Amino acid sequence: MQPQFPMLVRRFLYNQLYPDSTIPSRLVLPESLPIIDGRIEVFNSAIATFRAPSDISGITGMRREHIRAMSSWRNGPARYDTVLINSHSDIEGIRGFEFARVLLFFAFHHQERHYPCALVHWFSFVGVEPDEDTGFWTVEPDFTDDGSPHLAIVHIDSIYRAVHLLAAHQDAQFLDRRLTMHSTLDEFKSFYVNKYVDHHAFDSLRQ
Repeated sequence: MQPQFPMLVRRFLYNQLYPDSTIPSRLVLPESLPIIDGRIEVFNSAIATFRAPSDISGITGMRREHIRAMSSWRNGPARYDTVLINSHSDIEGIRGFEFARVLLFFAFHHQERHYPCALVHWFSFVGVEPDEDTGFWTVEPDFTDDGSPHLAIVHIDSIYRAVHLLAAHQDAQFLDRRLTMHSTLDEFKSFYVNKYVDHHAFDSLRQ
């Protein structure tokens, strides 16, 4: 478990309880943040349901996909999927989203209200336009000044869908033969946003 997890949960709850507060949760003193004294439930996956008219895959094009965050998938290595966070719904295209990797799905109750959440590691855009050679936008994981991952807790309703990131290998050196698909998100420093993974991604991630 991440050592900063308890404080992240309390700051998340502050934002949920006081969405119109003029004081950002990061500036609120720890003793003034709400306290969660109930049980926290942990889940291995969540289901994203969305309408994709260009992908005829159900009634009126409705689609469902599993997003996983688990220490072992199918009795193998860990799997922590990357997602789109619908942070700017007023902006169309790729700039209306933020990118993150889900590290944990969990839920808790506070004052008889249920909060389904995700602990995420943020990614940021590299540059202000797509890569000239591939046409893909590039993102990279965020880290704080001390080198630790930039983490946050988001409400599960803000997750739009999964996103496919392709490792962006910039060096002239050969890749290690021991590298597998399970470790690319940990080994590489930047990634291309694959808008061609399906029709819905192509529509959503346009420039």
